[in-house]
This record gives sequence, structure tokens and C-alpha cells, in this order.
Amino acid sequence: MIKGIKICGISDLETLNYILNHQSPPKFIGFITNYKKSRRYVEYNKLKKLINVEKKHTNFVSVLVSPDDGILENIKELNFDFYQLYDVSPKRTKAIKEKYNIKIITALTISNQKDVDKYKDYNEVSDIILFDGKGYHKSIGFDHKLLNSIPNSVNKMIAGNIKIEDIPNFKNKDYFIDLSGSLENEEGKKDLNKINKLLNFCNYK
Repeated sequence: MIKGIKICGISDLETLNYILNHQSPPKFIGFITNYKKSRRYVEYNKLKKLINVEKKHTNFVSVLVSPDDGILENIKELNFDFYQLYDVSPKRTKAIKEKYNIKIITALTISNQKDVDKYKDYNEVSDIILFDGKGYHKSIGFDHKLLNSIPNSVNKMIAGNIKIEDIPNFKNKDYFIDLSGSLENEEGKKDLNKINKLLNFCNYK
């Protein structure tokens, strides 16, 4: 049974409120905080207003790619429970975790077994290890069988072009599942009907 769902790339209040008030809300909602190449990027002043809401039982995740000290200082008072870090060394990950007293999702981009094995360098300084495709904002998948060697003791999340209909393939896996692009319409906006289908389909409570 999967551990829960993360919906990533939320950028507007209507979608956020819909998710938070759903009868089966996800465990995590992700916000693209500093990666401007993504169409899901949320500028700081808008982000500050967007996430100033009652989260109920959902964790808010700041998605950060190689964050500098400036962005970390800017967001340190915002309503986040986790920082999801791409391209950050284990040493700096530990320093961020300790300085800001924040839970960490370390995101590893995967194309081969060597990429997967990097989790060993981060496991002690991360609360969750996210295994993602190499595309960053482009939702590129990878061979999930590469994860079979990871022990159950590792708290795992998986992303990378995952669709709602793929979720039954993970029914015997102890993963959190992270979806973004598959929940969007042709214009690249989150589709409430798809989000509703996902949350009702999983209903993992």
C-alpha cells in the first residue's frame, strides 16, 4: 500500500483550496519556489500570500533547485513543513536542515543505478528521499525497477511522469507518490477534475 500522495506545482488559490478541502486530501502539496524555468514557478510575493492558509493535515513543501542563501532567508518564515532540495550536497543539506529546523526531502534525478545509489549519501540527513526523472519540470520518467534494491528502512517518494492509472503498479510498494504534469490540462494548468479523480482513486486513509 502506498504511503500517500504529493501533488506538486500548485500556483493558484482556487486549486489549493480545492485540494485542502477535498474529502481525501493529499499528504503533501508542493510549490515551485525558485526554479523559474518551470511554468509552475510561483514568485515570492505571490507565494507568501498563496500559502498563508490553514493547511489542516497536509504538509506544504517548498521545491528548491540549488537554493542560495538569499532565497532560504526569504522563505524561512513561510508556511512550509518541508524543503525539497535538488542539486544540493549532503553537507549543505545537513546545514540547511539544522539552520532552518526544517524537514528535508532530498530529490535525486535518476537514469541509472549509480544515480539511485546516491541515496546512501543523503539518507541520514533527509526525512524522505525522492527519486525523480532527469527532466526536472518536464516530467520525464525512469525505470522504477532500479529502486528494488533500496531497503524498506528508507523513506521513499517517487516522481517522474507518473499518471493516475499507474498508481495500482505501486500497490505493494511503500512509496509516497508525487504527481504534477499528469494532473494538468493542455494549457498546463492544474485540472480539478483530474485532481478529484486522483484523490478519490487513492483514498489511502
